[in-house]
Amino acid sequence: MARRKDHDQLALFAFEPASEPERQGVGAAAQSEEVQALGRELPREVCLGGSTWSFPGWAGLVYDRAYSTSKLAREGLAAYARHPLLHAVGVDRTHYAPVEPGELARYREVVPDGFLFLVKAHEACTLSRFPDHARYGAQRGQENPLFLDPLYAADQVVAPFAEEIAGAGALLFQFAPQALGSPAAFAERLHAFLAALPRGPVYAVELRNRELITAGYGDALAAVGACHCHNVHPRMPDIRAQARLAATERGAMTIVRWLLGAGMTYEEAGRMYAPFNRMAAPDPANREAVADLARAAVAGERPFLCTINNNAEGSAPLSVVELAREIVMGS
Repeated sequence: MARRKDHDQLALFAFEPASEPERQGVGAAAQSEEVQALGRELPREVCLGGSTWSFPGWAGLVYDRAYSTSKLAREGLAAYARHPLLHAVGVDRTHYAPVEPGELARYREVVPDGFLFLVKAHEACTLSRFPDHARYGAQRGQENPLFLDPLYAADQVVAPFAEEIAGAGALLFQFAPQALGSPAAFAERLHAFLAALPRGPVYAVELRNRELITAGYGDALAAVGACHCHNVHPRMPDIRAQARLAATERGAMTIVRWLLGAGMTYEEAGRMYAPFNRMAAPDPANREAVADLARAAVAGERPFLCTINNNAEGSAPLSVVELAREIVMGS
């Protein structure tokens, strides 16, 4: 659970002495006519973006120059959202602790209408047992009493999301690799949990145990109107197979997280690809698969929300450009 991913939203609180340029606002990078044209041609149902927005290496790609990670975490979202193709973003820091009141609302205030957020639920909802890691303190290795507790989730996770994000995205329950019982037992318990949550928000579920993606799992999601979050990750089946197994055309939204290429770990990819300003490992096969899901969503008149990790191909903004081109050219 302590893997290094391409997020640093916890740096929101890592304040440091500001230089003169740091006291100024964050500016957006100028974009080529081709990127602007792709933004006009991309179907309005398709919202693409990064796993988060706070990367100094995106200078010239998203931001007009280099800023510190903490500066971008605090002030960069408005500039990020001015990019012609960045119409979505992941919010990861909510995975580690419930957010302070008003924080999600502040995010929404600085983005245009139609922009979508994929907000992770607090991990206490989805860990059956706390990992044996120092950051869990006295709870490390212990059973988690809040696992799939709808009362805790409704109060600490769903309520702020519903009040501050409302219809501008989806709330993601991400299940790390862990022992979750048989596929049938898990699907039944997941259904009971989701059915007990307040209606209104779009709920999404992401798995890392490939054996749990079954027809029963798809039925459990469909029964409550929740969505499967397709994830491009070495542990998981191809996302087309995920779509078939989970019958994701029944969901209100098609959601994808393009995370990591085959044969890599987050740590390896992060070391190799930093500072995330180039296409270090193009992955045309997965790009085509994601584009196929986008076109199917558009044909089915469903919103399509895809966030891309820097560790997928080396640079999320450049991956977004290539994916947008694939979607538009194949339409």
